[in-house]
Amino acid sequence: MAEATVTEQKLKYLEFISRENEFRHHTSEEESLLFELMKAGDMRAVEEAGVVHMAGRNGHLSDDPVRNAKYLFVAAVTVAARTAISGGMDSERAFNISDLFIQRMDLLKTVDEVTGLFKEMFAFYTQEMAGMTKAKACSRPVEKCLDFIYHHLHTRIRMSDLAEETGLSPSYLSTLFKQEIGMSVSDYIAGKRMEAARNMLRFSDFSLAEISDILAFSSQSHFTEAFKKMNGMTPLAYRRGRQ
Repeated sequence: MAEATVTEQKLKYLEFISRENEFRHHTSEEESLLFELMKAGDMRAVEEAGVVHMAGRNGHLSDDPVRNAKYLFVAAVTVAARTAISGGMDSERAFNISDLFIQRMDLLKTVDEVTGLFKEMFAFYTQEMAGMTKAKACSRPVEKCLDFIYHHLHTRIRMSDLAEETGLSPSYLSTLFKQEIGMSVSDYIAGKRMEAARNMLRFSDFSLAEISDILAFSSQSHFTEAFKKMNGMTPLAYRRGRQ
């Protein structure tokens, strides 16, 4: 019969080791503050995440330091995803972000690399929540536009599509969108496509041609030209620099 994973004897031993090494886990208050800041889109969450992570109170899940860091990362990104969902993020988007970060983590070789990704993960979710807070201040037609754009980045999005979605005239909707978002519809779509492209270059093995096709660019050369104009480097250079 297999030995029980959790026994009172094992728990008492861990309590003893923790006392001997003056170790304690993060308190629930510390973790609650961290994730509440993230949910509110408050960038102090990123700084706080670094402080909490470097405090050395993250728990001991493996004798292998890298594996221990990875286990803790998975736990943190899982809570981050669920916190984002509770703050209004689409659940599929929240879990897809989590999956991409875990896939990236799986390739890392050192504790420092995992720590860096930990901070990046918190920054990403916090920025997403900050963007959602801004979007919530938008009118219903503009909210519909943002949602439509998010779900149709793989197709060519025309102003007439958004007008039909909202029931407003293209000219009025264009003016309303720029007033509330601070940029034109076309610039916003281009920005979101580039954001998606950067994530795909970093976290997937899709070729440049596949990314170009998925994000509805007219050709790979058009994608490369647009990417370089917005990011100051070619897609290939960006991918190599992030590996």
